[in-house]
Amino acid sequence: MSQHLADDLPGGTGGGRLRVWLKASAYTRRLLLGSGGDPWVSAPQYLAYFSQAQGLLRPDVAVVEVGEMFDSWLSRHPEVVAELGSKRRLSFPLRKLLEQDEPRQILAEVVEAVIANLRGQTPLVLAMPSPKHWLRHANALAGRVGVELDPDGIEDAAMYMADLMRSVSAYPVGGVLLEEHPTDSDMEATDVERYRPLINVAKHYRWSLALRPRGAAPASPALAEFDAVISPIIRVPKPASSGVDVGAVLWHGGSLPVLDQGQFYFVEIPAEQQPELVLESLAWLRA
Repeated sequence: MSQHLADDLPGGTGGGRLRVWLKASAYTRRLLLGSGGDPWVSAPQYLAYFSQAQGLLRPDVAVVEVGEMFDSWLSRHPEVVAELGSKRRLSFPLRKLLEQDEPRQILAEVVEAVIANLRGQTPLVLAMPSPKHWLRHANALAGRVGVELDPDGIEDAAMYMADLMRSVSAYPVGGVLLEEHPTDSDMEATDVERYRPLINVAKHYRWSLALRPRGAAPASPALAEFDAVISPIIRVPKPASSGVDVGAVLWHGGSLPVLDQGQFYFVEIPAEQQPELVLESLAWLRA
């Protein structure tokens, strides 16, 4: 494995050694820290949790959940929550959240510590809500229910996220994963186009980009900027890689699809899943 995600993605210019990408934060937090356990209080505390989680699952990709980190920090700072809705602009709650110095510092310290721990053997991916997803989430945190998103607001969100990414640009990040909301199956071409500020920053730093949409792939030229697309149904043309989301199949006893060239398995482990079944299933995927 390499510290660069692009080197490990199948179907691209790398060695294609990535076979299974895990999303396991909810599961490992419950298993290692108990219900309600929070590893994000400090970088040393997170690294202790991260090291245990890596040893437990031995994933091909090391994932840091950036959105979880900000939610954790916000839960300890109700005074900031109160400020999120202080201006009417759609993008203001996310801007206010992402401009906070303390969580940015925690993120930088976590990234530095995790990269040192990985020793260049596994790529570090920063997973975060997509601009559209995080924009909606920040408005919900501000008490704004049922807001209608618009293209300008989504682009503003992408700009604020791009600025956040610049704050960790000194570190050899392997890639960035953008995840749409689980219930958002109506992604449009204009949504991805509005992610351009974030796409440009990732490309500038030569970080791989992955996208996890929740419905059909939008017909957008910007989709070609992503090195991998993760979905149960979407398959993208080479040189991009397709992450075949087999979570629904795996946890309900279905038959695994056979991987084609340029494909890898993607699995989200439910928080309450039994450890014996998890280890058995991972062995099946890796066989």
